[in-house]
Amino acid sequence: MFLGTHNPRLDEKGRLILPARFREELAGGVVITKGQERCLYVFTTAEFQRIADQLAQAPVTNKAARAYSRVFFAGAHDEVPDKQGRVTIPGHLREYAGLDRDLTVIGASTRVEIWDPQTWDSYLEASEEQFADIEEGVLPAGL
Repeated sequence: MFLGTHNPRLDEKGRLILPARFREELAGGVVITKGQERCLYVFTTAEFQRIADQLAQAPVTNKAARAYSRVFFAGAHDEVPDKQGRVTIPGHLREYAGLDRDLTVIGASTRVEIWDPQTWDSYLEASEEQFADIEEGVLPAGL
């Protein structure tokens, strides 16, 4: 499970050194793709495959499923982190997420998310108020 907030930097070659606490789980390979709210999602290859299998179950006649799949898979980039725990974030994904040098990397349970720090701060500020107002039914019983 991925937890916490980290603030690494991209190097001059567009590489991210994965936070130390995420490296072991991601060492076997990652898939980086466009996320929602202009962040990037980083999945283990196994988790990405699980999501791909679920998306494959949607009927091809479902317009929303087609649109989501196209964006999700077309921008995806897979690689194995190097010995220093570095992965390259391709230019088209850096551009999509507005990434420059400084980053905010968060653990989001089954995935890691990469954000532009200002975008993350704005999102978090807007979402924290909504977080306090979440109604019953959104979360599983007992939370």
